[in-house]
Amino acid sequence: MKIKIFILAFILVLLPVLTSRAFAQVQTRIRTIEASNVGSLVDPSLRDVHDQLGSLFNFTSYRLLRDESVSLAPNKPYEISAHREVSLEVTLVSQKKDMAEYRVRIRREKSEILNTTVRLSPGRSVLVGGPKHGKGIIILALSARF
Repeated sequence: MKIKIFILAFILVLLPVLTSRAFAQVQTRIRTIEASNVGSLVDPSLRDVHDQLGSLFNFTSYRLLRDESVSLAPNKPYEISAHREVSLEVTLVSQKKDMAEYRVRIRREKSEILNTTVRLSPGRSVLVGGPKHGKGIIILALSARF
């Protein structure tokens, strides 16, 4: 009888831990940025990624179009509409103690133009260059808290 009670207590203690891992959500910040060579304005809200933008992309102007914080659950795509013909999709693939893995897909009309996987450490940002937009391009800035 004592063994059954011990096993039941053990299961009740571990159940929340096991289910929280299985259904873990990661707080993800997704910023949609328009980069162009029209002017030289850098949106003040992009200060934290300005150095990365300048080292990876050759544009003079960076404007924040959208800033979203979402809780992503594994394998549940989150779709962002960039403009009429382009959709962006971010999916949490997995999450471990010190790393979250995301799949980023970009579609123009019905054709997939980008399908890549990125890994993020907590508090870090990763930039993904995307399709043309106006006189420039779209850049996604992803960061995660977990």
